[in-house]
Amino acid sequence: MIDNQERHLRQAARENRERLAVAHRDVVMEEQAKEALDIRQNMARLKELRLVKEAQEARTEISKVNRSARPKPKKRFR
Repeated sequence: MIDNQERHLRQAARENRERLAVAHRDVVMEEQAKEALDIRQNMARLKELRLVKEAQEARTEISKVNRSARPKPKKRFR
């Protein structure tokens, strides 16, 4: 009788774990989907910042080249 009662309790516990696992799985899937979306948005933001920085560096480099192409005025003695 104790064996039967113990078996019944174990089966009830297993069924309860399985029921909770199914409910928890949906929550976990939603959290993972949200996390993946957040990661993609952050990567897009970082890419945009990187492209802006690279464009600024390119403009600076072009500006330096244009400035160095002009001849410097000669110093005159008095």
